[in-house]
Amino acid sequence: MSRSRKLEWVAHTHRLSGETLKLLEDHLHPEPRLQEVYDEISENTVSNFLLPLGLAPNFMINDRLYTLPMVIEESSVVAAASHAAKFWARHGGFHARVAGMLKTGQVHFRWEGDPESLQSAFQNVRPAMLASLEPYTRNMERRGGGIREMEIRSAGPALPGIFQLFVTFHTADAMGANFINSVLEQMAQSLPSLLQANGARGDVTVIMAILSNYTPECLVRCHVEAPVGIFEGIAREPTGMTFARNFKTAVEIALHDPYRAVTHNKGIFNGMDAVVMATGNDYRAVEACGHAYASRSGSYRSLSAVELDGEHFRFELEVPLAVGSVGGLTSSHPLAAASLELLGNPSAEELMQIIASAGLANNFSAVRSLITTGIQRGHMRMHLGNILRQLNASADETALVREHFRDQTISHAAVSEFLNQQRNNQP
Repeated sequence: MSRSRKLEWVAHTHRLSGETLKLLEDHLHPEPRLQEVYDEISENTVSNFLLPLGLAPNFMINDRLYTLPMVIEESSVVAAASHAAKFWARHGGFHARVAGMLKTGQVHFRWEGDPESLQSAFQNVRPAMLASLEPYTRNMERRGGGIREMEIRSAGPALPGIFQLFVTFHTADAMGANFINSVLEQMAQSLPSLLQANGARGDVTVIMAILSNYTPECLVRCHVEAPVGIFEGIAREPTGMTFARNFKTAVEIALHDPYRAVTHNKGIFNGMDAVVMATGNDYRAVEACGHAYASRSGSYRSLSAVELDGEHFRFELEVPLAVGSVGGLTSSHPLAAASLELLGNPSAEELMQIIASAGLANNFSAVRSLITTGIQRGHMRMHLGNILRQLNASADETALVREHFRDQTISHAAVSEFLNQQRNNQP
């Protein structure tokens, strides 16, 4: 259906009001060519759902200054990232490095036969399989990527007779999901015949071929460090050392208490997701992988950690992060391309470092607030604009409310009560 037909259908089927239909129309892009781009990005599109693109300046990362694009509906996230970036820019900035960029794919299959025969035959299969994949891997190999390793693994005693072809890839500056899945599906097609041709005694039934979003070998590490003296006067704490010790304890609680760890890591993803979205990458894959990595010890733990060695403070984050700076939505979404240009058109490796720095910045701001003023004071101050819009406050009322609550505790009920008092007192 055309968009107008879709709107007619949904209006009739779900009895949408005229106001709602107009709202859907009002959120279409006025430039038809750009609206066509947005229509093609997804399926059954009838409008655009807009989120603000904000900027977090003053990020000093590996001695280079960045302004980070952040797409998120929570204003306090952008404010917190900016605040932490400005603080650490005065104290050495963020230091990040990529420890690996390998991604994983699997062809899962049932094997009815001798496991040793399977492994022996596969050693002979490898060269022929790689040769058959050359049309799929040629362009990626030219960019420095391609298949790095492949092996047959058993699924273990819980799944008897189930094996997998476990493959690692380097995808250069692309996230590489389509490349990996195309290669895996071709492997799945050729694996049974190649094994039989090379003497495997048994039968292969392929179950599925798919990349894994768990990428522990696509890893980035980021840290900030400085003498504890930089925290003197940072809040109500009597000394910089007191602040540093309380900060360390707060992070250690998240290392051992999963109830706290989930919220702690959510704060990290506040910053990371916002940059991931702005650059057209897959925040769902990034989050799923990060949370799995946080559970790798068998218990869900904080992704960040603190070292306090005498007078020296170090706050660090280690997180798997599979993103791309070319291909996919990074190229097709106009604002994703603009965000990457704002960042200087980084490589995938550089983008990983930028995203991790955003996560550590937001984590620092959140923990800092928690151990000093509390999280709600700053959050509700940023949320005040949303409350005023919900209460249909005029420009004069908005100015009055902001002045009144400059040093007051902000809540929806308190603002509503104050507004009602002002409105009732008017002649």
